[in-house]
Amino acid sequence: MERRDKKNYYLDLAEVVSQRSTCLRRHYGAVIVKNDEVISTGYVGAPRQRKNCTDIGMCIRQKMNIPRGERYELCRSVHAEANAIISCSRDKMIGSSLFLVGIEADTGEYVKNAICCSMCKRLVINAGIDYVYVRDDKDHYREIKVSDWIEDDESLEGTMGY
Repeated sequence: MERRDKKNYYLDLAEVVSQRSTCLRRHYGAVIVKNDEVISTGYVGAPRQRKNCTDIGMCIRQKMNIPRGERYELCRSVHAEANAIISCSRDKMIGSSLFLVGIEADTGEYVKNAICCSMCKRLVINAGIDYVYVRDDKDHYREIKVSDWIEDDESLEGTMGY
């Protein structure tokens, strides 16, 4: 058996973390790595001690037919990236990498063109994370330089969604 490359190894870990997600639409898992060591993980779920969408059997964004990438203020959940970031101190995250995997809850397929939402992008930037790796399929991923999100400030364009 061929040894798994490091980036896919960390993405595999993020995929396992995503199995804890409680979102009815998409299961995301995030792993933050620095100096070849996992320093934090996060998955999609309601704030601690609040009921999850899986508990109440409803997604308000789905019920309202809100497209992906829009109106996240209505979502009950905290995103995987945000949960990983709030579980780690900033001094540990400076210069780190975030590995992100999204799975469609209804089909089990990888989320097409997965990317951090605009709110999570801001958190990633402020956390001091240098790179984000996003899984496209079991063996392929995209590498994103966080500094590109600073240069290409989508918030100035006024576009919504992905």
